[in-house]
Amino acid sequence: MTFLDREDAGRQLAERLREFHGESVVVLGLPRGGVPVAFEVAKALGAPLDIIMVRKLGVPSRPELGMGAIGEDGVRVINDEIVRLADVSERELLEVERRERDELERRARRYRAGRSRVPLEGKTAIIVDDGIATGSTARAACRVACAHGARHVIMTAPVGPPGCEELFEGDADAVVCPTAPGRFLGIGQFYEDFSQTSDAKVVDLLEQAASRFPETVGRMKTIELDGLDAEVTIPASGVRLGGHLRVPLHAPGVVMFAHGSGSSRHSPRNQFVASVLHAAGLGTLLLDLLTPSEEGERSNVFDLDLLTTRLMEATAWLRLQPSMNDAAIGYFGASTGAAAALSAAARRDSTVAAVVSRGGRPDLAIPHLALVRAPTLLVVGSLDHVVLRLNREAQTYLRCENRLAIVEGATHLFEEPGTLDEAATLARDWFVAHLTATRLQVGHGPIRRWE
Repeated sequence: MTFLDREDAGRQLAERLREFHGESVVVLGLPRGGVPVAFEVAKALGAPLDIIMVRKLGVPSRPELGMGAIGEDGVRVINDEIVRLADVSERELLEVERRERDELERRARRYRAGRSRVPLEGKTAIIVDDGIATGSTARAACRVACAHGARHVIMTAPVGPPGCEELFEGDADAVVCPTAPGRFLGIGQFYEDFSQTSDAKVVDLLEQAASRFPETVGRMKTIELDGLDAEVTIPASGVRLGGHLRVPLHAPGVVMFAHGSGSSRHSPRNQFVASVLHAAGLGTLLLDLLTPSEEGERSNVFDLDLLTTRLMEATAWLRLQPSMNDAAIGYFGASTGAAAALSAAARRDSTVAAVVSRGGRPDLAIPHLALVRAPTLLVVGSLDHVVLRLNREAQTYLRCENRLAIVEGATHLFEEPGTLDEAATLARDWFVAHLTATRLQVGHGPIRRWE
């Protein structure tokens, strides 16, 4: 069987999925080629349409050869056999993954164009691609859907190799692939028109689909920031994160707090540091990178990919707010939150103006540190011996402007009299210097300075 184009393939695939009409279904297209197919499926089933973001990890010497794939929420599928045969080192693998994750996040922001993700909790997720080849990318998509709370995952494509169902064992509840010929050389041989799908086409189809289901595909709400002091809810990675946003009038920038293990936006230490920044005229966003239920799973606290992704999504949300598009943003990280802050600052499209780590674990982000461009301050207590050693080691990897500040007599939590005040003052001075400089460069209005 051959198809005229992806739209024709989508209409034919939809015929095989009629049993899902009227069910609690979300159709998820794999960008870019899977989206036109998924659009027709969603239209036929009367279901909302969204994208599910994954990127192939190509062997450095042969990028067309996939050694795995990554998806949103830190999902990672690696073909160990190909990695071994291609003699790919761990460093090379991490570099390919970093580059592809940057691109994944850039495309997700462009395709969704400010829309929040369609919730998958308790739904049947029908994942659609224009064809199945090795299946590594589609497997990653299935795992992302599961991570987002889908009750059932159905992998579908118009065409694939014989026995392709076996590729998804353990990752999908069912596979629907109507065309599985014995002589399978590639997906394109089954399409008369297999021309590349453009980014603009993906955005347009998602916009059309969103207009049919405004109740499930809402715009991220924007709020007026100047003078704001309020609790906020931020959509990220299929969940809603709690935060407290305070922006003094005419603030030169906003500092986002990435909390560490056992901490939250309600932490008295974090609130004290925030109050010192407020007195200097800076805004703050105290942010919980994990939901209350996720915090109970200890492994999430050290899931650097998840924490970094959440911080980047929260940053994108903040950028959407009025007056924040070109405003200066800083990251303040503690413990594992500092590793997430530095990892986010290392992303190619990061515009963060400064980073401060207080009692942080930058060593967890060592593969990314050389790519950090933002001026970075590492604040550590002199009595926090293990963390001090780890910070000194991590500092040798930094290539940006950086400084290690040691607070005498302080242990890890800066509980000793006067030590938290000193750490907060160091952070204040660093952010005022670098966020104000950034604000001046982009030519914004009045600037309040601390005295």
